[in-house]
Amino acid sequence: MPVCVIFGAGNEFPDTIRLPDGEKYIIAADGGLKTLESLGIRPDHIVGDLDSLSEQPDESIFTRLPHIKDTTDTFEAVKIGRSQGCTEFHIYGGTGGRLDHTLANIQLAGMLSQDRLQAFIYGRDYVITAVTDGTFRLPCRESGFVSVFALSDVCKGVDIRGLMYETDSVELTNTFSLGVSNEFIEKQAEISVKSGTLCIYYEI
Repeated sequence: MPVCVIFGAGNEFPDTIRLPDGEKYIIAADGGLKTLESLGIRPDHIVGDLDSLSEQPDESIFTRLPHIKDTTDTFEAVKIGRSQGCTEFHIYGGTGGRLDHTLANIQLAGMLSQDRLQAFIYGRDYVITAVTDGTFRLPCRESGFVSVFALSDVCKGVDIRGLMYETDSVELTNTFSLGVSNEFIEKQAEISVKSGTLCIYYEI
């Protein structure tokens, strides 16, 4: 299955954008089209309500959304990616700009995780992902922060291995930031949760 790559209208991007290897289905979510054009990348699909675009996009690959709606352009882009059979989503331009849209994208990563799909949201020097009732393995790094938050009300049986501060079957809630500011220590690290959905932030 192709990996879905979504470019949103946020203003925070890594210094170097490295798209995943292999087959990709690339979607511009409204203003994300400007970033793709600057990179010389043609999207497979464009979706949006045109509130961040100055020109009419190519109608053959464009899904127009109403300006007044219950979902975000990125949410609708994910729906299109899922319709193409994608199970892994890489979202650029999903942070920066409006904080409410950043929070909405974090919720979206949680929703995908609960559906047994994987999302990665790329900021300037960090990645946000989510894991539900399972394990996420992090790349080995010399330094950098890792934070773990509960997206569901309660996350039970949280184990953290290979970071500066390890845990053994602790409980995290979405009202207390016990998992903030852990650190890489040049080891292969993994974060597990027996029950619940975790948000994982790590620096790259």
